[in-house]
Amino acid sequence: MSLSPLLAASPAIQMHAYSAMLAFMLGAYVLFLPKGDSTHKRLGRVWATLMVIVATTSFFIWESRVFGPFSPIHLLSVSALVLLGLAIRAARMRNIKAHLRIMQSTYLGALVIAGWFTFMPGRIMNEVVFGPNGGSPLQSGVFLASSILGGTAILLLLRHANRRRGPRINPAE
Repeated sequence: MSLSPLLAASPAIQMHAYSAMLAFMLGAYVLFLPKGDSTHKRLGRVWATLMVIVATTSFFIWESRVFGPFSPIHLLSVSALVLLGLAIRAARMRNIKAHLRIMQSTYLGALVIAGWFTFMPGRIMNEVVFGPNGGSPLQSGVFLASSILGGTAILLLLRHANRRRGPRINPAE
């Protein structure tokens, strides 16, 4: 494992990758925090800001060109920005159920699923994890599966710890 490929990448790629990594970790934490309190709101705003940075910087990454400088993955960035706006609107209108559903969908689609593609052969994060020659699709899949399983275990532990701390706000309200 070496950060050299990422450090040699353009500033847009670096900002995109670091913001995505922070958003991935913070988002997982926020999704399992008690909802509605000032900590949730404050960290949610930080997460949303990171997601805007992730989506915006993606428009300056042109390694896979299909439509001019863009590729189909850029549609995910557009949808992430739209979903963030809808989620914020839902929260302000006190439609917490919609807010929760949209935020969970955004996290899953824009960070988990899109993140999986960054570990495919030929991508920078594949080289970061597997070295200069990169890893095979099987290695990428095993890495992703073990990361998801480990992350899920940590999140379940956090969720269990939060349940013991006190009541959560009902998302159906």
